[in-house]
Amino acid sequence: MYNAIVVAIAVFVTVGGFDLIGMSMLYQPIVVGPLVGALLGDVQTGLTVGASLQAIFMGVVNVGGASSAEPGLATALSTAFAIILGGGVSTALPLALPLGVIGLQVKNLTFVAIVGPFASVFDRLAKEGKEKQITWLHFGLWAMQWFLYSLIPFFAVLTGVGAVKSVIGMIPQVVLGGLTVAGNLLPAVGMAMLLKILWDNKIAVFYLFGFLLVAYLNLPLIAVAAFALIGAILVALRDYQFKQLSSKNVPARVGSGSEISTNETSEKNEEEDFFS
Repeated sequence: MYNAIVVAIAVFVTVGGFDLIGMSMLYQPIVVGPLVGALLGDVQTGLTVGASLQAIFMGVVNVGGASSAEPGLATALSTAFAIILGGGVSTALPLALPLGVIGLQVKNLTFVAIVGPFASVFDRLAKEGKEKQITWLHFGLWAMQWFLYSLIPFFAVLTGVGAVKSVIGMIPQVVLGGLTVAGNLLPAVGMAMLLKILWDNKIAVFYLFGFLLVAYLNLPLIAVAAFALIGAILVALRDYQFKQLSSKNVPARVGSGSEISTNETSEKNEEEDFFS
């Protein structure tokens, strides 16, 4: 019962909080995983599962109708099952994506069933100028929606742990091995999705540099992050210097009276372009 309650609270605070305060990072696996791990008494597993799932869901962006998965619920349940069943990341990764897809569909259903019918009520209250009633209705619907959504992880952990454990025990070892290998490949898929969104030929050199640092020099991720920070600072300083130089090369007035100022020249060019 305790495990079910704390996982439901974690989902309510993180996923519901993301919906309440805007585009925050509360629902991301790197936040949800350690939080659930701390509440269940295993921060190490929470950090490991959260970091692994963050690599998977890093490239998942739900915009309008282009939706794929809900990482908050997936991370909370995956972390809880990994800690309770004792399987670690190998147990969490194969469960993450199916739970994320199911969680997104349920989330959309709660929007339609709970929030949707009150759209006309909001319009009526706005026409009548009842600001307080709009505020109370807004927060009331938010609390109701995410309370019902939090019942999913509550009952899943309360009644599903034994069922999941029994199902995992029935699966042959060779199948579990295949699922583990597939789960280990999922972070690469997440990074590929992120690169597809962010890729630019101008930053390709940084990607190749990072690849060489990890593949051939075997540097840890912290060292790679330090190199990335140094590179970002150097690029920022270079851009700042270019800006300073460009401002110095535009004097207010140059030479004697036979010469005209740069501002006058630019104005004259603009007039010529306008009348040409």
